[in-house]
Amino acid sequence: MLTKRIIPCLDIQNGRTVKGTNFVELRDAGDPVELAAIYAKEGADELVFLDITATHEGRKTLADLVRRIAQAINIPFTVGGGIASVEDVRLLLDSGADKICVNSAAFKRPALITELAAEFGSQCIVLAVDIKQNHGGYWEVYLNGGRTATGSDCKEWILEGVARGAGEILLTSMDHDGVKNGFAVDITSEVAASLSVPVIASGGGGTPAHFAEVLQRGADAALAASVFHFKEISVQSLKQYLKTCNLPIR
Repeated sequence: MLTKRIIPCLDIQNGRTVKGTNFVELRDAGDPVELAAIYAKEGADELVFLDITATHEGRKTLADLVRRIAQAINIPFTVGGGIASVEDVRLLLDSGADKICVNSAAFKRPALITELAAEFGSQCIVLAVDIKQNHGGYWEVYLNGGRTATGSDCKEWILEGVARGAGEILLTSMDHDGVKNGFAVDITSEVAASLSVPVIASGGGGTPAHFAEVLQRGADAALAASVFHFKEISVQSLKQYLKTCNLPIR
């Protein structure tokens, strides 16, 4: 069995790490370079860095910041935000990123996933999908940092994304984001069971038991932000707990 991964997420706005609830009410959480170095030292398996307003503001991800973070850590590092072309990805990989994460641009032009996978390999392409459960009960895809509803069912879009070459899915429940009441376990489990690529669960981790539950139910990795940034849970203590749950942890 592949080892399960714990992934702190650095949401970046104006060069600082921020964290909110349900994608709004953002508050400052510190310097991303310092936080990245701390998490790498604590034993995080990977990091995800999302420039959360790049798409909304119509600009590119901050390559210089990516460079500085890459120099401070020795673990794999995924970067997303404002990526819309092969050139964008090349710049970020050259700056030190190991993988890239696409979201809104890929949904608007799905051929982007095909192009990126052909150029850089599927293992390098993470498809981020932000979802919210609507009144009909199905999980709908949202774009632009959760600002724009698409009317599309998340499972259909995820299956298309994987067919086009996405090598990993980052599934974030906006309903659970920052609330710390547990991950969206049922939909995460459903998606993971239907795919041959890894699924990263995101949104809702508040206690070590929440992480254990979603990993036991099929997620390959669990991503969180505020519980780590505000020192409610340390990466080290979380991984020790998960080992007691008989989960394969590095």
